[in-house]
Order: sequence, then structure tokens, then C-alpha cells
Amino acid sequence: MNVIQLHHDLTRIWNNEPGWRGVFSSVSHTTLGKRFMITAAVFFGIGGVLAMLIRAQLATPASAFTGPEVYGQIFTMHGSIMMFLFAIPMLEGFAIYLLPKILGARDLAYPRLTALGWWCYLFGGTIMLLALLGGVAPDAGWFLYPPLSGKEFTPGVNSDVWLLGITFVEISALAAAIEITVTILKFRAANMSLTKMPILAWYLLATAGMMIFGFPPLILGSILLEVERAFGWPFFQPELGGSPLLWQHLFWLFGHPEVYIIFLPAAGALSTIIPVMARTPLIGYGAIVTAVMALAFLSFGLWVHHMFTTGIPHMALGFFSAASVLVAIPTAVQIFAWIGTMWAGRPKFTLPMYYIVGFFVVFVLGGLTGVMLAIVPFDQQVHDTAFVTAHLHYVLVGGFVFPMLAAAYYWMPHVTGRTRVMRVGIAAFWLIFIGFNLTFLQMHLTGLLGMPRRVYTYPVEAGWTLLNLTSSVGAFMQAFGFGLFALDIALQRRLGKPTRRDPWEAETLEWAMPTPPPQYNFASLPTVSSREPLSDNRRIGVDLAAGKGLLGRAIGGRRETLAVDIVTGAPEHVAILPGSSLTPLFTALVFGGFFMSMLLGIYWLAPVFIVGAAVMIWRWVATTGTTHDPGPVDAGNGYYLPTGFAIRGSVGYWGSVLAVAASGTLFASLVFGYFFLWVVAPNWPPPGAFGAYLLEPIIVTAGALLAVVAARLGLRNFDRSRSGAIAAAAGSALAIAGLLAGAIRHLPEPTFHAFAATGWALTGFAVFSCAVGALAQLFVHRRIASGHVIAQRPHELRTAAVWSDYGVGVAVVVAWLLGLSGAAL
Repeated sequence: MNVIQLHHDLTRIWNNEPGWRGVFSSVSHTTLGKRFMITAAVFFGIGGVLAMLIRAQLATPASAFTGPEVYGQIFTMHGSIMMFLFAIPMLEGFAIYLLPKILGARDLAYPRLTALGWWCYLFGGTIMLLALLGGVAPDAGWFLYPPLSGKEFTPGVNSDVWLLGITFVEISALAAAIEITVTILKFRAANMSLTKMPILAWYLLATAGMMIFGFPPLILGSILLEVERAFGWPFFQPELGGSPLLWQHLFWLFGHPEVYIIFLPAAGALSTIIPVMARTPLIGYGAIVTAVMALAFLSFGLWVHHMFTTGIPHMALGFFSAASVLVAIPTAVQIFAWIGTMWAGRPKFTLPMYYIVGFFVVFVLGGLTGVMLAIVPFDQQVHDTAFVTAHLHYVLVGGFVFPMLAAAYYWMPHVTGRTRVMRVGIAAFWLIFIGFNLTFLQMHLTGLLGMPRRVYTYPVEAGWTLLNLTSSVGAFMQAFGFGLFALDIALQRRLGKPTRRDPWEAETLEWAMPTPPPQYNFASLPTVSSREPLSDNRRIGVDLAAGKGLLGRAIGGRRETLAVDIVTGAPEHVAILPGSSLTPLFTALVFGGFFMSMLLGIYWLAPVFIVGAAVMIWRWVATTGTTHDPGPVDAGNGYYLPTGFAIRGSVGYWGSVLAVAASGTLFASLVFGYFFLWVVAPNWPPPGAFGAYLLEPIIVTAGALLAVVAARLGLRNFDRSRSGAIAAAAGSALAIAGLLAGAIRHLPEPTFHAFAATGWALTGFAVFSCAVGALAQLFVHRRIASGHVIAQRPHELRTAAVWSDYGVGVAVVVAWLLGLSGAAL
């Protein structure tokens, strides 16, 4: 094929639609990655303005700059924006933009899911900003502890805005996590085994896994608190058998892993940039990968680190204190590997290196204070003081913002194809570095002198005036620095001179493509033999552009990329991806309608949007697949591969497995809450709640067995697959009937006591899970009838079985848990 014609055809296939329709229908990872990062940067600016208002209020004692009500909204929105609307979406955008490029792929595994995630993020963040402008923003702190966030102390919609807006944004985060995980596992260059992956991919894989298992507890907590506020189900009210400590457990089960979720992608950027700046390979690749995975695992055992003053038993205090100290080891492994790499090489002190050195100074100081806070007696002395605020900012700004500023300067030539035009960036660095330390170093001292967090004023006699004034001056200096950084980036984008393809002489695949990159990334896809493909072949970019790699063709207008074996990286099949679509936007609008109906108290309308969401998702998946699979296709270089429609382990199957894992984590968190309240809550269970019952659990179990057996029948014998799908759906329906019968006959009203509320919550979750499984089986029954699923294309049967098996499994657990609970009374 003519090379010019190849690039023309690929551009036509992969480019966004023209005009405004293209703005709303784009599913390109390059476009959406930029949108995520730009939107996150806007939220960062808004959060920064709120920080300036906080520092203006605290600059002097007894300040009248703001009152307590406005200050409560300002500091709550500052924390919420920085944690939920800046840090997490920024790392998502970073991964979405860069991941296929460093892996040698053309796009992510689920392009429309990426688009849905961005629209949900935009809508959820907009809800919170509009609330701030309307004076009804959240005001109970970015962690929203009950009872302060309950109806008694926050009767307005302030807390509802946080609960619904943040939950809306969390949909985006989970979508990105599933997207990133499947992309790393399946969409890589040919022969890129796990041991040959670029180090950044390992960091993003660990981050995505932590998001899948770390975010559901927060989503559950938000749902329970919103149900309590809206309908009076008393999950967190001690007088009715609840406990506000349950919220803290659920929140910090998310909150402490989130620190490492934020840190790891930035650390991955450091592990990528430092070897390039030092002009030597990264030292300790295997040790770093091990440390990253250990950090991801250990982070889930640290949540009580934030609850040392809540009356935790001494043995538990000792365990979580030791775990909090232990987590410093894998972090130190990475830091020493980075230092060793710079020591072994000849570092070029470019602008990214300024921010890397700033990272070392700031983050190490934050890590040292983190070890101090891991020691229980010290933590009890400084808990909820400005010392903790200082530590938090040293860790998050040092561990995320400084590395991401280095990453911005490192990858901007790739994004824009241009070089910097002025030395504004140097001045920006010094203003940010000096201003940051001037702001937060003093706060360690104010905390040690007893200044609490979240106070809007303080007396002159406290002796904190000079320290607070100095912190405020530093904060404004830091703000000027960030302003200069934004100016520098804008000047590079508008006025910079065109740069060559690989200005840093790096070794990873993103520098093998033209800059700025085309929407299809590579005209043909690479085959690699090491972790440094550009070092192996400096002409790889030219060869790929000439169509000498895999899939160097444009047939039938299809968006194609290569899928590989998870472990070895051997080419497995050709994945055919969807093109531009308005479906993600409309689906996000339906989700938004549900959240707005809840926020405005129009509860009767919420079920309408739930049905609408089911309809949109049905339509979404109905537009995938084919009725005329072309069979094995010539992928080039001697590879003849099937398409993704004709294999058993499709990317749709793996995405469903991960979605079920996230849902299972939410379910496990709900079961944890049930037993936690049973152990610690007063008057649990209430006298005469109910007795043991067995009939309904037996009915549920019978329905579950029918669903599982019928689904397996369809998998093993395609001729019986349609009847098997109907029977599996019927089994799920029978399980739903048993669950509802048990709840109606044996559970009191959910407003009566937390015991009943959690029972109804478990029942509701099980019914929802079974309903999803039943719909999956009905959908696959329809797909068999339409010819999309045949014996040679069975992957949707396996995917439907994942959902139905999970749904009835949850139902069985809930039915027997509630049915036998009465025996313990």
C-alpha cells in the first residue's frame, strides 16, 4: 500500500467527526486524555483560589474576611476539589493520553467508556461548582464525617451535593481504572511480555488495581449516608443502632490507598524521566516493580492510621502503627533506585530535573513526618492539628504535583510538537518551591503549638500570628509560581518552535511517533525485543510510519489494534474498536438526571432515570459485535489472527471480570458494615427484631443453582444456549423473589433501626445484582437470535455468565446471612 494513502486512510478512520458533533462524540484517547488534564488543571486553579481565600482569612487573628459559614464551604470545597476533581482526574488523563503510546497500541480497550468517564467527571464537578456559586456547597469537611454531615447539623443540600457529586465523579474513576487495567494487560506491542513493559505501565497497573478495590468502600459510604439523609435509614445514628465510626472505616478504606493512588503514577513518571535525564538505564527495574506491588498491597492495611484517637483496641493500634511504618520500605526502595540511577549517570540539569530535585526535598520531608504520625503517642498529640495539614501537603504536593510538573515539561514536546520559548519556567519553579516550603513548613510549628485544623479564626494570645502570616505570604508566592507555569505552557503551545521527534533521546515507544501524534498513534504497530525499543532500533519510528509493522493497513474503515497474550505478549487477536459515538454523552446525561433528581428531592423521578440508564446500557452493548465475522485476518509479518469477536477471552470479558471485582468489593464492604455494627453499635440487634428463617434462603439457593447450571449448559452446548439463557434469567428472577419475600416477611421497617436498615440495604444490593445478571442473560438470548452470537463467536455467553453467576452468588450470601442472623439473637 502507498504510504501516503495509508496515512490518509488511517486519518479518515481514526479522526474525530468534524464540527460540534465531533466535540460531543469523540472517543479518541488522545482527545479525551487532553480533556481530562485540561479540566483537572482548571479545577486545580479553582482549588488554588479557594486556598488563597483560606490563607487570607488565617493571615491575622480574629479576621473578618469571611464568616464561619462561608469559611466552612471554602475549606471543604478546597479539599474536595484537590482530592477528587484535580488529583485523581489528572492522573486518569495522564494515563489515558499516554498509555497506548508507550505500549505501542492505537487506543484504549474501551474508547466509549473513556468518553463516559469524562462526561461524568465534567457533570459531577459542575454540580459542585454550581453549588459553591449558589452558596450551598458542602461545609462539613472534605471527609464529611457524620454526625456533622447528617440532617440534624446540615439540614440543607450542602452534604447532598458532596455525596451525589463525588459519587458521580467516582463513576469516572472506576471506568478509568477498568480501562487502564485491561489496556495494559491486553493492548501491547507484539512480544512485549510483562517483563518488557515500560516501568510506567507497572505503576499505572498497580494504580488502577488500587482504584478498583479502593473506591467502592467510599461509593458505598456515600450511598448509605445519602439514603440516611433522604429516607431516614439510620446507618450512622447511635441512638438507632448505627455508628458514625462506620463512615470513618468506609471512608479511610478508600482514603489511605488514595494517597498511594495519587503518588504511584507520579512516581512512574519519575522512573521514566530520571533515566532519560541521567542518560543511563534505570537501576533496579525488578526491585521497583516488586516495591510498587508491595506498596499497592500494604496501602489497604493502613486505614486505621487515621483513626488512632477513636478508641481502637491497643492490639489493633500496634498492628496498624507497625504497618504504617512498614510502608516506608517499598517507598524507600524506589527513592534509592532513583538516586542510584542519577549517581550512575550524567544528569542533564534541564527544567524537568529542577522539579525532580524539588520532589526529593519535599516528599522526603513529608515521608519523615508520616513516619512520626505512624507512632501512636505522637499522633494522639498532633491529631487534627495544623501539623497533619502540613504533612498531608508535603506528601501530596511533593509526591504528585512536583513530579507532574516535571512530567508536563518532559512530555509537552510530545503533545504540542514544540519547544519552550522563554525561561519563565525557571522563575516559576523557584516561586513554587520557596512559596510551598514557606507556607507549610510553618504549619508544622503551628500544629505543635496546638493550632487545630479547620478553624476559621484564632485569638492573638495563642502566639500563632507570625507563623500564620508567613504561611499566607508563602501561599501567595506559590500562587504566582503556578501562574507563571501556566503562562510558560501556553507560550510553548502557541509560540514554540517545532521540535524533532525525540528531543530527549528517550527509549520508550511514545517517542517513535510523529509529534504532535496523529489520532491513530502508529501507522503500523511495533514488535519489541526489550524494554528500550528505540535503543534497539533508532529507525523504528520511520519503519512503523512506512507500514512495516503489524496492521499496517486500513481495511473496511475499521479501527483496529493488536491484542496480545497477557503474560508473554504474543499476538493473540485483532481488536476492532468502536468509532465516534454520542451514546456516552447521552448515558452520562441519564446518570446526571438520576443524581439531580436525588439532589432536588424529586425521589419519584429517580427510578425513571434508573430504567433509562438500563435502556442506554442495553443500546450501548447492542451496537458492538458483528453478524459476519471475516475470520482470521492478515496482520502482517506472517501473523494471521482472529478478530476479538471470535475468541473466548475478549476484552469485554476481562472488563466484566474487573467490574464484578469492584462490585464485589462494594458488597464485601457492606457485609463488613453489617458485622461492624453488630459488634460495636449500641442496642444491636434490637430486642425481638426477628427469628431465624430458612424457606426463603432455600428458594434463593434453588434459583441460583438454576441460573448457574443453565448458563453452563449454554456455554458447553451452543444449540441449547438460547434456552439456557432464558432459564438462567428465570433462576435470577426466582432468587429475586426469594430475597424480597424474606425481607418483606421478616425485616422491620428500615427506619426502625440500623439492623433493619442494613438488612434492607443488603437485600436491595442483592436484588440489583440479580437483576443485572438476568438482564445480561436476556440480552445474550437476543444476541443469539440476531446472529451476533454463534458457536464461532461465543464470547458474549461467557460475559453474561460472569454477571449472572455473580448476581445469584450475592443473593445466596445475603439470603443465608439474614436468614441465619436470627439464630444468633
